[in-house]
Amino acid sequence: MKPTDIDPNFDPANHALCESSYFEDLELGQKFPIPSRTLGDANFAAFQLASGDNHPIHYDVEYCRAKGHPHMLAHGLQVAIQTAPGAGMLPHILGDSLIGLVEQSSKFLKPVYCGDTVYPSLEIIKLESNSSTGVITLKSTVHNQHKQLVMEGEQKMLVKKRQ
Repeated sequence: MKPTDIDPNFDPANHALCESSYFEDLELGQKFPIPSRTLGDANFAAFQLASGDNHPIHYDVEYCRAKGHPHMLAHGLQVAIQTAPGAGMLPHILGDSLIGLVEQSSKFLKPVYCGDTVYPSLEIIKLESNSSTGVITLKSTVHNQHKQLVMEGEQKMLVKKRQ
């Protein structure tokens, strides 16, 4: 590389989607939708590989039909991972203030099948301030294409305050 190839105006450290928000910048009721996606065969196969779960209710369509299901049934954790904050904008918005995910819980309310489209979302429902950090409690939800709430839960994230 020649010195003339270097752009003096470019700094990789400034290559971000948005400016970092800190605990003090966040508000109750703030929503962070995550892009919708249709869960297909590839999603089911990838989850099977990652989880090691080999029960036929998740991977054998004929077994599922014999049990009264229209298609392969998504594992609950496969539904919960749709609300991973990194799948949306929240970690980008938090940027430098994000320390990490500290807690997660889920309730599975309705079945999700192969071919369903899911609409995950996060919403701030509680803000707990500490000395130099804060805990954000997020309500996590997943709806399907029929407008049914199929999963709800909570996630807690630890973030920095402004210094």
